[in-house]
Amino acid sequence: MENTSLYLVPTPIGNMEDITLRALRILREVDVILAEDTRTSGKLLKHHEINKPLQSYHIFNEHQTVEKLVERMQAGETFALISDAGTPSISDPGFLLVREAIASALEVNCLPGATAFVPALVNSGLPSDKFIFEGFLPHKKGRQTRLKKLAEEERTIILYESPHRLVKCLEQLKEFLGDRRASVSRELTKMFEETVRGSLSECIDHFNQKGVKGEFVIVVEGRG
Repeated sequence: MENTSLYLVPTPIGNMEDITLRALRILREVDVILAEDTRTSGKLLKHHEINKPLQSYHIFNEHQTVEKLVERMQAGETFALISDAGTPSISDPGFLLVREAIASALEVNCLPGATAFVPALVNSGLPSDKFIFEGFLPHKKGRQTRLKKLAEEERTIILYESPHRLVKCLEQLKEFLGDRRASVSRELTKMFEETVRGSLSECIDHFNQKGVKGEFVIVVEGRG
């Protein structure tokens, strides 16, 4: 194994096959796997016949557990951090642990792998040479301020959104940014994967008629 205390290991965003050979090797070699949801991750590990201790690490306990985890790394334990899907720390827990591990002069290594916004961007047909990733917009406080700033953004804009907020988000994007070209991808790599392309108005009409299920990536063209 490399001389690393903490590995950030991307996991599939849907299709179980979308994981690298190196990621599988690291998960088999570390002492402990930190998982956002041990039930979800347990299914992935069972599928790939990996039997390692799982410990819960999520947004609600990360502040309380970071110091102890760093102490264990300093004592020689090796950890892999995984999220429910995709790359840890991208709209998921991970930043605090990485920051503290680095501050403690521990070796941190992030493996390449699955993340939802890259295939959604490349598949959108919108410019992908320059873009801005916003993750989830604020739900209430600061949301309009953020939308006003995005209205001036010239690069392609990428957002994550949950199903029950999707149509409202698209309507607000149209209100603040104008009826720009957009692409909405849902359930990437899964059985019911779908990408809807067109104006924001056309995307709104589509999901108003069809209904909304799954996890979504919204890609919107920048200001011309």
